[in-house]
Amino acid sequence: MGLNPLPPAPSGNASPAAETLLEFPDNRLLIDLCGANDRHLARIEEGLGVHILRRGNLLAVIGPADAQAEAARVLRGLYARLEQGRTVEMGEVEAALRMGDVPAAETTPAEQLEMFSAGNYELRTRKKSVEPRTEAQKDYVRSLFQNELAFGIGPAGTGKTYLAVAVGVTMLIGGHVDKIILSRPAVEAGERLGFLPGDMKEKVDPYMQPLYDALNDFLPSKQMQKLMEEKRIEIAPLAFMRGRTLASAFVVLDEAQNATAMQMKMFLTRLGEGSRMVITGDRSQIDLPRGMQSGLVEAERILKGVKGISFSYFTAQDVVRHPLVARIIQAYDAEDVAALARGEGDGNRGDYAPRRMPRSDA
Repeated sequence: MGLNPLPPAPSGNASPAAETLLEFPDNRLLIDLCGANDRHLARIEEGLGVHILRRGNLLAVIGPADAQAEAARVLRGLYARLEQGRTVEMGEVEAALRMGDVPAAETTPAEQLEMFSAGNYELRTRKKSVEPRTEAQKDYVRSLFQNELAFGIGPAGTGKTYLAVAVGVTMLIGGHVDKIILSRPAVEAGERLGFLPGDMKEKVDPYMQPLYDALNDFLPSKQMQKLMEEKRIEIAPLAFMRGRTLASAFVVLDEAQNATAMQMKMFLTRLGEGSRMVITGDRSQIDLPRGMQSGLVEAERILKGVKGISFSYFTAQDVVRHPLVARIIQAYDAEDVAALARGEGDGNRGDYAPRRMPRSDA
């Protein structure tokens, strides 16, 4: 099939080469690959500095040779995903541009621990598949499988809690743990429970809602309700953890920057036989009263280097929400740096340097 005359390749440091022609035999899958109004192709063009022309079941990639090769790899990988019956949305396009992993083959939940050790990074839950979308997320998920205690530290929107819950559901349905326990400090952002209407459950549930939302993404509602009735899934405020020993459980403490030092020590010492624990938090959003030490900050200082404990760090580059969120975080980080240079601020916000700190793995 012939192509219409092609426009000049975009200018760049690399020398342009002849276009790369890619053939996709299934036109229906090609439509999904291109996206509505070719929005997926437009994002690939923007991200890699190439130009993509569509003619029938052919795509012509024009631009510098290295960029052509990268675009061809991304397009082939996304098309292979569609051939497996999986979806391609803008999130998957972004992930392919960041990492370009070849989609994993179908797996059962029981095979996922082995799958991760082999370098494939897909979590298959009852309702959906979840894949890390940045290198930091990939390292984080790997650390959740490899370590009994893992910390995920970084700004909002980087998937710290979402991926932790996905791993917990994966381990539960795969029989690696008997229960999931999700917890949060129940007082944050200047609010206090006594000012909220209703009984204790009604007061606490609004703080726990993000955890319910994550679970709803991975489990059918009837199954989730049954598991909660059987106490195989528990969602509780941090204060309710005192005195318990959490055995054969996958335990997540979210918003850990708002735990006091005493609460953090209490929570960490709940770890029982056969359990795994994940601590997530954002040092830039500490809502504790002024002068009170964050348990997350203290634990990071004390536990760094302890065998069996990993620390994974995220930056604005790892934000997988709306792209504007990443720019907002970068703007706040820049303001924090300027404030510290002026001798202002307490250093509790926006300080994620160095940009990628090494993990202390077992």
